Amino acid sequence: MDSKKRKKLEAKGWVFGDAADFLDLSPEEARLIDLKLALRASIKEERLKQDITQEELAKAMGSSQSRIAKMERGDPAVSVDFLLRALMALGMSNKQISKIIA
Repeated sequence: MDSKKRKKLEAKGWVFGDAADFLDLSPEEARLIDLKLALRASIKEERLKQDITQEELAKAMGSSQSRIAKMERGDPAVSVDFLLRALMALGMSNKQISKIIA
């Protein structure tokens, strides 16, 4: 959006921001969400690259296919610990995982 249009809308009371502003997230909360999304995307990408089903990954982790599906959908109830365990179950090294986190 060009700045002229934005200024007109702001003059009429419109407020611009991102999801963190809308949800009133602290910078740390926003970073945690970004981290979980990056981990989630990497898990699905690596699983598909290795041609592994959700069921196979779940079995390797001692979990269920539905939990893997929730993880890949970005369900907020899935812990960072579980996301990291999934990456490790896919055979990713600490160095590879640190690149995702960075």
